[in-house]
This record gives sequence, structure tokens and C-alpha cells, in this order.
Amino acid sequence: MTERALPDLEPPGIGERGIPGDGIVDSPADAAEQDAAVVAHQPDHGARNNRVIWLLLGATFVVFLNETIMGVAIPHLVTDLDITLSQAQWLTTAFMLTMAVVIPITGFLLQRIATRPVFITAMSLFSAGTLLAALAPGFEVLLLARVVQATGTAIMMPLLMTTLMTLVAPSDRGRFMGRVSIVMSVAPAIGPTISGLILSFLSWRYMFWLVLPIALVMLVIGIRRVENVSETRVLPIDVFSVILSAFGFGGLVYGLSLVGGVVSGRSAPDAPAMWIALAIGIVGILAFVGRQLLLQRSDRALLDLRTFRSRNFSVSVALMVVMMAALFGTIILLPIYLQNVLGLDPLFTGLLLLPGGLIMGLFGPTVGRLYDRFGPTPLLVPGSIGVAAVLWSLTMVTEYTPPYMILVAHVVMSTALAFMFTPLFTSALGSVEPRLYSHGSAIVGTVQQVAGAAGTALFITVMTARTATESAAGTTALAAEAAGIRTAFLVGAILSISAIVGAFLVRKPADMSHDAPVAH
Repeated sequence: MTERALPDLEPPGIGERGIPGDGIVDSPADAAEQDAAVVAHQPDHGARNNRVIWLLLGATFVVFLNETIMGVAIPHLVTDLDITLSQAQWLTTAFMLTMAVVIPITGFLLQRIATRPVFITAMSLFSAGTLLAALAPGFEVLLLARVVQATGTAIMMPLLMTTLMTLVAPSDRGRFMGRVSIVMSVAPAIGPTISGLILSFLSWRYMFWLVLPIALVMLVIGIRRVENVSETRVLPIDVFSVILSAFGFGGLVYGLSLVGGVVSGRSAPDAPAMWIALAIGIVGILAFVGRQLLLQRSDRALLDLRTFRSRNFSVSVALMVVMMAALFGTIILLPIYLQNVLGLDPLFTGLLLLPGGLIMGLFGPTVGRLYDRFGPTPLLVPGSIGVAAVLWSLTMVTEYTPPYMILVAHVVMSTALAFMFTPLFTSALGSVEPRLYSHGSAIVGTVQQVAGAAGTALFITVMTARTATESAAGTTALAAEAAGIRTAFLVGAILSISAIVGAFLVRKPADMSHDAPVAH
């Protein structure tokens, strides 16, 4: 039974503050009738819905900004906290693992709990973790703080996507999803640059002191302004599914995170742990899928896989896997190439890669408007060709390639990816039934984490293996590493061809919702 206000006390479909999602919906006809009542009796509902979306966008930007700031700080943490490099890497690995474990659960949470309490919980966790990190007396507390931060971060993106799909009319979804791409692209892109600037003058703790007041302001504004805009229903949580999800997705992501170190020989003792983690992850995911297929027959699945009954959703998600793998693989390889092969310092490397991330985000709204007008194919096809062209061009880098060539390649690739992500997210989520929006959002978020980890592992593994082969043949260190990077990009370039084929298969979904539109 859905938790609702009585319709005889208020206009149908309107909560106590006039927000859709609190009226009883028994049939599509009832839903359409309620929408008419919303428009007739609540002319300001669009402005309120807009406000909720903008608050969620701002809060998600803050938490995603934090996701990439730790990488540059690792050498400082090794010295200041008197820890090993492998221990310091856990500050990033633990964050990634927590995201992989929590995101699949958000599909259930967003159906069970209303928008406002979910937002407050996510931002409270993130703010608490940020404060704990800033005050951390040692490594153990800092690691715990990163886990708490990641728990809040993992909730925010599915919450934003689900709310957007619920509130925004299909004809405007591309434009709004373009704004989401700003969060996904710009925030992680400027994180390392901000971190590098802070560490040039201040302690690593100021990375968290900078983020904390912004997070607290977003939390206070959210407490005052975010309203319940989602429909909730009472659902029992399947604890066994939670356990399987944790072992499956957590094991797989952890195993993939160890691949690079094991293959390179830097972490050879981790080889047994890598294989065990990968095995646990694969078995756990298979068991998790089987469990969900059983539970979804009675609408009790933790992550409802009926979203994949939509061919458009399945194709879009498959394309996301390829693009995310290419993106994360490139993100990890380019700094290695720029620093280890071309000899650039970390701050200059961050500044060199900053324009691409900014351009990817700033193109998002424009791409969204083009999607609303023309659909996905005119955007996905040139975008996929652009990504493939850049990856093929990067197969020719040497130890003598000018840095500006890498800058141009990264900007072009970022622009091409901007033409990919907004149409893919919009087409994928728009292709599922409205009651499955939260599950679709959780699946998209999970795919991002797993594909990113897989792309990183694949590129690093290929690079390391080829570098070792070249070194054994007597090639100089710089030339050997350049050869390894070229080979890794070659594998990515070959994979990108499949994205070009898939780009022709994605269609603009038909209007499957009855939601009232957001104000323009």
C-alpha cells in the first residue's frame, strides 16, 4: 500500500506542500486525471520541482568534487601519517568499494523512503565524514571518514536521477540530464586541480575544510527547501540480497583494483587476494542476479532487473560500459604518460587535463537541448566516432610527443564523450517504466563504478604487460613505457568500434510517464 495523503483533503496527486507523489494512483487514467488537477490547482508546482532539482544538482556537485581530490594527496599522506603507499591507496580504494556496495541498494531505498529524508541522510553522512576526515588523528580514522563520505555520495546520484525522471516531462529530459553531466564531468575534473593548488600551500586537511562548509550549507538549504516529490511504498528489505550485493559488487571492484599492481609486480603478494576477490565477486553477482529474478516476481527485488526487458535500456547500458571503461582507462593512463614518460610535474598535469573535463560538463546542457530536439542518433554516432578517433590517435604517442597534442586529444575526446553520456542516460532511464526509475538509476550508477574499475584494470594490465616485454627486450625505460601505453590505447580503440555500431541502435524512448512537467 502506497503511503499517501487522502485525496478528499487535497487536490489529487498533491502532498501537503503541493508536490506530486502523495496522491493515490490506481491506473493510468487516474494518473492523467491527477496530473490535470496538479496543473489546474497548483500553478507553482513547476517552480517547486525546479528548486528541488537544482538543490540536488548542487549537493551532488559537492559530493562528486570530493571523489577525486585524494589521488594527488597520497604522497603527502604517506609522509604526514607515517603510512605505506599501499595503505594510502586504501583511502581511494575504500571510497570506490563503498560506492560499489551502496549504489545497488539505492534502488530499494528510493522506493521505500521519500525524497527529503533520503537527501538529509545522504548529506548528513557526507558532512559527518568530511568533518571526521578534517579532524582525523591518524590513518584509521581517515579511512573510516572516507567510507562515511562514500556512503553519502553513493546515494546522491541515484536520488538526483530518479527525482529528475519523476518530475521532468519527457520532452525536457535531455536538457535537464545535460545539467547532470556538468556534475558528473566538471566536479571530478577540477578535484585534482583544486587538490594540487591546496597542497602547494596548505596541509591536506584543508581539502576537507574547504568542502565542509559548502556541504553544510547545502544540507541546511536542503532541510529547509527540499520537499517530498517521490511516491513511496512499504517494502520489506531482503537482507540476503544486501549481503550478496556487498560480496558480489564489492568483491569484483576490489579484485579489479588489485589487477594493475599484481600484473606490474608492485603488489605481487596480492595475487591470491585478487583472484579470490574476483571469484567471490563473480559468484556473488550471479547469485545476486538469481535472487533478484526470483524476488521481482512479487515486486520485492532489491534491484529490479526488469529494466533490462527494455531493449533500448539494455543497449544504452552496454554502450555506457564501453564509454565508461574508455573514460576511466584514459583518465588513469594520461597522467602516467604525462608524468612518467614526458616528465611533467603533477600540478601541470592536472592543469593540462582540466580543460577537457570542463568542456565535457559545459557541453552537457547544449547536448541535452539537441537531444530533446533531434533524438540520440545524431549525437551518439559522431560522439562514438570521435572517441574512437582519439583512442586510435593515442596509439601513436611516443616519449617525444608534445604535451599540447595530448591536450588537444583530451579536449576532443571529452567533447565526444559529452555527446555520448547525456543521450545515453536520458534514453536508458526514459525507456523503463516510471515505477522502475529508482532501480534504473541504481543500475546506471552501479555500471559506472564497475565499468570504471574494469576499464582501469584492463588498460593498466595491458600497459604493464607490454612494458615488461619491451624492457626484457632491452628497450629503454621511457620507450618501453610509451610502448605499453600505446598498446593499452590500442585495446581501447578496438573496443570503441563496438560503440559506433551500438550508437545506431539507441532510440529516443516514447513517453511512458504521466508526470507533470517542471517549470522551464
